Amino acid sequence: MPRALPRVVLVGRPNVGKSTLFNRMTGTRRAIVTPIAGTTRDVLAHPMPAADGGFVLTDTGGMFGKSADPLHELVVEQGRKALSSADLIVFVVDGREGLVAGDEDIAQAIRSTGRPSVLAINKTDDRRAAAGVLDLYRLGFDPIVEISAEHGRGVGDLIDEIRRKLPPGAAADVDSPSEEDARHGSHRPDELKVAIVGRPNAGKSSLVNHLLREDRMIVSPVPGTTRDPVDSTFTWHRKKVRIVDTAGMRKAGRVARGGALETLSVLLARRAVADADVVVLVIDAMIGPTDQDAAIAGEADAAGRGIVIALNKWDLREVRTQEAAEAVDDEVRRRLPFLDYAPIIHISAKTGERTPRLLELVDRVAVERRRRVPTHALNTFISEATAAQPPVSDQRRAVRVLFAAQTGVAPPTFVLFTNIAVTLHFSYLRYLMNRLRDQYGFAGTPIRLHVRRRTRAAGRASHA
Repeated sequence: MPRALPRVVLVGRPNVGKSTLFNRMTGTRRAIVTPIAGTTRDVLAHPMPAADGGFVLTDTGGMFGKSADPLHELVVEQGRKALSSADLIVFVVDGREGLVAGDEDIAQAIRSTGRPSVLAINKTDDRRAAAGVLDLYRLGFDPIVEISAEHGRGVGDLIDEIRRKLPPGAAADVDSPSEEDARHGSHRPDELKVAIVGRPNAGKSSLVNHLLREDRMIVSPVPGTTRDPVDSTFTWHRKKVRIVDTAGMRKAGRVARGGALETLSVLLARRAVADADVVVLVIDAMIGPTDQDAAIAGEADAAGRGIVIALNKWDLREVRTQEAAEAVDDEVRRRLPFLDYAPIIHISAKTGERTPRLLELVDRVAVERRRRVPTHALNTFISEATAAQPPVSDQRRAVRVLFAAQTGVAPPTFVLFTNIAVTLHFSYLRYLMNRLRDQYGFAGTPIRLHVRRRTRAAGRASHA
């Protein structure tokens, strides 16, 4: 059995540079960095394997010090959980500010855990830090590393000290991504990557917590609680699933009024959608689909991701008969007509109702978006479909499909080589897509259909 990587946790007062250091060490931009104290709320984790011993780096919110964030107490609770599970603690302090009372409180809390620790004095590239750095040595930690997280100075030395302090023989987990993967934020091909998206307060974080069977995500009735896309892995039916909880995506005007922090949160959420295999669109069943849900779904469809529609808070509806469910589903189809291929499931993230079924749907969609149709069977199918309903060009000229080929998967992509047309009417492409789904499935995945006029060269290639 591969051994789990030891956990290294970054702690410190708000705005001392923990998230900047996290991004620098992992070579990613996963943690949102702003001058606003308390930007990070949820706990972020990223594997840093190495042949001679790796670890999981964990970034926590500002656990100590005063904060105007209404969710500060929940941030502190999540941070304490991370601290209690740490194999090593990196105490990050601000060299420019020097020793302040909050640092002494944190130092005492770290000592009380009995865990190994490293003191990282950040922002030492600033000449104003000279006097403050000397004061921080009085905290009595060993080792102490002076760094600049923003510019990378001393970060390599910090990583070396971390590895020296970790338990001996902590081998890299063979199931963890490679260092190359970690640097580029990619995931292994044997992972199923799922992005949970939706409007604020639709229940995304509650759903992630239920799927993980732990209170990993901060949940509150305050819209916009989640800021960073937070990913976690778990094993389901011997498959590794990486699930990403994203910030709620609001209308552009509201995002702009929310300032740079919310704009960056939404940007990272969109990046998570683009990087996912399957997107779960969480819709509040008490409200139904909105224009913003349609916009979010449109981005996932345009990105070619697999899509599952999860109607959450189903337990709160007074009428839950089959007829009522069908009526709600019909309304979803009416408001989101371009997602007629996406399966709909009624769930309760709070009670866990049908969440196992949700995972089954996600897995099925992941398989369907990689389905290939044999070339001979595809051309037989296309011949029958076009004979039943012949295509015409925009100039109302008869069109013959001479050859068809599947050129890609994820999403399934097909090219039709015709005698004259370079475009076919949207309604006819929709007809072919529906016939493809009837014949081969492709549940939950967009289909791409391209039309090319076959040249002589193409003709020779198709018969090669």
